Amino acid sequence: NDFVTPVLDHPIIELEKITILKSAVESEDVRTEHKIQLNQNGDDTNQTIKLYKRRWFIVLLFSSYSLCNSFQWIQYGIINNIFMKFYGVESFTIDWMSMIYMLTYIPFIFPVTWLLDKKGLRIIALVATAMNCAGTWIKVTSVRPDLFAVTMLGQFCCSLAQVFILGMPSKIASVWFGSEEVSTACSIGVFGNQLGIAIGFLVPPILVPNGDDMDQLTYDISVMFYITAGVATLLFLLVVMVFQERPELPPTQAQATARCIPPEQYSYTASILRLLRNKPFLLLILTYGLNVGCFYAVGTLLNRMIIEHYPGEELNAGRIGLTIVIAGMVGSLICGIWLDRTKTYKQTTLTVYLMSFVGMLVYAFTLSLGHLWVVFLTAGALGFFMTGYLPLGFEFGVELTYPECEGTSSGLLNCSAQVFGIMFTICQGKIIDNYGTLAGNIFLCVFLFIGSVLTGKIPFSNNNDDDGGQK
Repeated sequence: NDFVTPVLDHPIIELEKITILKSAVESEDVRTEHKIQLNQNGDDTNQTIKLYKRRWFIVLLFSSYSLCNSFQWIQYGIINNIFMKFYGVESFTIDWMSMIYMLTYIPFIFPVTWLLDKKGLRIIALVATAMNCAGTWIKVTSVRPDLFAVTMLGQFCCSLAQVFILGMPSKIASVWFGSEEVSTACSIGVFGNQLGIAIGFLVPPILVPNGDDMDQLTYDISVMFYITAGVATLLFLLVVMVFQERPELPPTQAQATARCIPPEQYSYTASILRLLRNKPFLLLILTYGLNVGCFYAVGTLLNRMIIEHYPGEELNAGRIGLTIVIAGMVGSLICGIWLDRTKTYKQTTLTVYLMSFVGMLVYAFTLSLGHLWVVFLTAGALGFFMTGYLPLGFEFGVELTYPECEGTSSGLLNCSAQVFGIMFTICQGKIIDNYGTLAGNIFLCVFLFIGSVLTGKIPFSNNNDDDGGQK
């Protein structure tokens, strides 16, 4: 059978003929095998396509160290009032312990994405886990009221590690997984980040309860930091020992083609410029940033919003945050499976975006009713759609930008999210201080509505059905 695929339009390599010779299960480690014949510049080469069972271990290991890193994003903010008291700083200063994750990402994402393209997954994974491990141990040494600068340094190291993490889910999915699994694999990669945030909402209020005994606070904060450092060290060692750059043989036709492209023929700068001329993708960059930026603002300021209406409920503030993220994790997995089966990228993205707006609106008007169980319900509905949107944006971006590198498109999407996250967190915080939580949440609703309208205007048609919808 002769196939004409979208790879034919690649500006660098012309794929003249792909002939599938056989499909069989050959070993316990291989689910599917195809032999394909490629003709590149007149030279015939035979390549074997395989799916390895170890691909699940790779994505789960990535998901685990992403979890460890994202946990630390919110571990200060969710007990904002306790760290204010311990270090003797203002609430806005503690907010920056979360916002530094967003700020660090913006200048470093482009060199890190270049490294991902040039050096591959293993180098990026090693740097990410090493930086994360170093940051956790720096924080272990900072548990004294006069050492806020040291704990900020540790958080900076962890935020730098995050730059090496956020763009990897789609890259791991495309390098290791078959065309029918990429959305599910990407969702699992994002799943770890979400689970880490969920644990970050839940665990700090349990490990560090509010109190006036400074010695007890010192002990409790030390326990939390030591546990984090131990987990980070274990994950770093696992990555050193077992994380693999890529499978011996490619999982899809697209990856087989990509391996035939000489590295010197790929230009990172040219790739960025092509993406910035891609009008549908530019619209996605804007809408993705609006949605995820709202999520970052809600997560960072959740403690302040809950404590204002329910004083002394630090523990329930963490549980509400947990509810938001757990619901979002379920949404992410469902959306990933749905995309793998239907390939309805724009329709699914628009539906989830609209429901995020509705969820935020309901949450805004029910927060002050005085019933925590209502807040749990509305926060869960909000999280299902708003957090569930994260992998949708990644996969929609890959579809809109093929054949550009997945890490580059993901990096630009995340950069937009960080910019809007900082803007929304600062603005919403000031609005809450001056006008209350309702006005602050309505502020976010306005931008979610704008994002929904713009998402509906993104032009898209799936022209890649020949490879199972994967671009």
